[in-house]
Amino acid sequence: MTDARVPILMYHAVSAEPSEATRALSVTPTAFAEQMAMIADLGLTPVSTAELAERWRYGGPLPDRPVLVTFDDGYEGVHRHALPVLAKHSFAATVFVTTGWLRGPHNTGGELDTMLDWDQVRDLASAGVEIGGHSHTHPQLDQLPDDRLRQELILCKEIVQDELGSVPASFAYPYGYSSRRVREAVHETGYGQALAVNNGLARRRQGPYALTRLTVRRSTGIGEFARLVEGRRIARTFAGDRALTKGYALVRRARQVRRKAIRSRV
Repeated sequence: MTDARVPILMYHAVSAEPSEATRALSVTPTAFAEQMAMIADLGLTPVSTAELAERWRYGGPLPDRPVLVTFDDGYEGVHRHALPVLAKHSFAATVFVTTGWLRGPHNTGGELDTMLDWDQVRDLASAGVEIGGHSHTHPQLDQLPDDRLRQELILCKEIVQDELGSVPASFAYPYGYSSRRVREAVHETGYGQALAVNNGLARRRQGPYALTRLTVRRSTGIGEFARLVEGRRIARTFAGDRALTKGYALVRRARQVRRKAIRSRV
């Protein structure tokens, strides 16, 4: 199944009462439990990000009907609500942590809701959940100069390693934004693979540093969820998102050109 199209689900907060900042990209605990039950009923097999990338990199076989369950940022509800459901089904998952947002000695502020603390992150890791990096302060990495870009990547990696005793193998780009320069920096920092968004199915030919994910949000009904994990009507489901993304990409590229011009004159 090296040419398989794999749904990689992107979650954020799992909460009955999320903050206004995270509401749209949150799911309720009840919805999450229903979605995981749907995955089990459909006979899909969750794998970790590192496992998928390793199988694709070295040509190893994947299980029948693989799917990835991933969480960005590191919200506390992943431990409180998602972990028991994942454990019930013996599902693999990956949590990408923004190290400067988590509760504890490395916190820099800026978090959007109640976050995990490091004891909870260790609980997740002990339960078999892969812990990946998501930068230190959650910036738009492709808008940063080289020194700040590398600082975000290296600091995140070193903090996870110090707190867990193991090096994070996988990375997820904040906001899904990357560029060739960012992808090269992620590779050079030592991450083995990285996830974007793009709302499509992941394929081996995308390469290990640009694997595509599907957004699961509060408005995702169980019927739509079933279509996502089965790879049906993906383009139609995310047509509006793609139009907005293309428009904003033009704005962001223009901003980047202006920043480069300003730096060249300094």
